Amino acid sequence: MEIKTDLSDMKKVRTTASCFMGLAHLLYLKDYVKGAFFALCEVVFIAFLPAIIKKMIGLVTLGSPHPELPIKMRDNSIFMLIDGILVLSVVAIFVIVYILSVKSAQAGYSEYCRTKRFKNQKDLFDTAMGKSFPIFGLAPAFVMVLVFVVVPLVFSVAVAFTNYSDPAHIPPNNTVDWVGFQNFVELLGGQNTWSIGFLRVAIWTLVWAVLATFTCYFGGLIVAVWLKEINFHIAPVFRFIFILPYAVPSVVSMLVWKNLLNGSFGIVNRTLMQIGLISQPIPWLGTPLMAQFTCVVINLWAGFGYFMLLSMGTMTAISEDMNEAAKIDGANRRQIFSKITLPLVLYQTLPLIIMSFAHNVNNFGAIYFLTNGAPTVSDSTTTLAGGTDILVTWIYKLTVTLMKYNYASVIAVMIFIVLAPFAIWQFRQTKAYKEGSV
Repeated sequence: MEIKTDLSDMKKVRTTASCFMGLAHLLYLKDYVKGAFFALCEVVFIAFLPAIIKKMIGLVTLGSPHPELPIKMRDNSIFMLIDGILVLSVVAIFVIVYILSVKSAQAGYSEYCRTKRFKNQKDLFDTAMGKSFPIFGLAPAFVMVLVFVVVPLVFSVAVAFTNYSDPAHIPPNNTVDWVGFQNFVELLGGQNTWSIGFLRVAIWTLVWAVLATFTCYFGGLIVAVWLKEINFHIAPVFRFIFILPYAVPSVVSMLVWKNLLNGSFGIVNRTLMQIGLISQPIPWLGTPLMAQFTCVVINLWAGFGYFMLLSMGTMTAISEDMNEAAKIDGANRRQIFSKITLPLVLYQTLPLIIMSFAHNVNNFGAIYFLTNGAPTVSDSTTTLAGGTDILVTWIYKLTVTLMKYNYASVIAVMIFIVLAPFAIWQFRQTKAYKEGSV
C-alpha cells in the first residue's frame, strides 16, 4: 500500500502504530521483520493480560484473610507484593517497547520520505539486526539488574508503607495491609518510645560516622607523615605493623577486643590494676558514653592503616622541589605540612573520605561484633536498640529478633535518603562520568 509523503500520512502512521504495535510497519512501511516482532510482543502481552491483571489486583489488595482455610492455602501478602512488583516491571518494559515501536514507525516513514523508496527485505533485516544487536546483547544484563537489583529495592521501600510486623501481620497466618505513611509518622513525628529511640540512634549514627571517618583519616595521615619524615631503616617494619589491624578481619579483631575490654575479667583492666594505674575496673563497655568512646578508639586502631597507605601513596606524587623551595623560604615542617602536604593530600583523597563516611554509617561489624549494641538504655526494652547501636545494627535486630519489618524498611529508606546524595556526588566526580558527559 503506497502512502503520500505529507503530514497527514505521518499522522496516519503514528496513529496506526499507536493502536497496535508493529501494525504501521506491516501495512505502510513494508518492514515485515520489525512489524512481526513488535506485533508478537503485543500478542504475548495480551495473552498474559488476565494473569497480569490478577497480579496487579493482588498488589493493591495484598490478599484477604481466610481463617477458615488451612495456612498453606491462605493468601501470602508478601508473595503477592513481590509478584506485583515483578509484573509492574514487565509492564514497564512493555511500555518502553511500545514507545520504541511508535518511534521506529515514525523514523521508517521519515526515511521513506527522504529516499522515496522502500528497502528490500534483506536490507531491512540486515539494518534491523545491526541496530538491534546492542539491545539484544544488553537485554540479559538489563533483565538481571531489573530482577535482582531494582525489584528487591522497590520491595524494600514498599514494605515501609505496610504493617508487615509481628505478631498480627506475618503471612501466611495473617495478611499484610497498606498503611501509607503511618510508619514514618510513628518513627519520625511522634513522642512515643519508637520515635525517641529512632532519634537517639540516628544522632549517634551521624556522630559515629563523623568521628570514625575523621579519626581514621587524620590518624593515618599523621602516621604517614611521621613515617615519611623519619630516616630510620626500620620505617618499613612500622608500616607493616601498622597495617596489620586493617589486614585482620574485623570480626576476629572486634571479638578479641570485646574480651580484652571486659569489665570483670578483661586483660586491659587487670593489667592496669596490676601496674597500679587504676584501683577499680573501668567499664569500657558498661555505660553508653564510655562504650561509644571505646567504639571510636577501637575503630581508629582498626582503620587508620588504610588511610596511612592511601596518604603515603598520595604523598609520593608530591614533588620534592616544592618542599625544598619551602625550606629555602624559611618554612618549618609544620608549615610545609599545613600549606603543601595537607591541601594536596586532601584534594586527592576527598572523594574517598566522603565514601568512607557513607561506609561508616553502615559499618555493621565495628559496632555489632564489639558491643552488640550494648549497653541498654531506657527505651531498649521496647525498641531493642542499645546505647551503641547504629541504624544498620538496629535494622538487624528489628528484622531478626522483633520481626518489625515495616520499621526496619522505614529506617533503610531514611539511610538511603541520607547516603544517596553522597553516592551521586562521588559518581559525578569519577573520570568515567566526566568523560562520558563531554
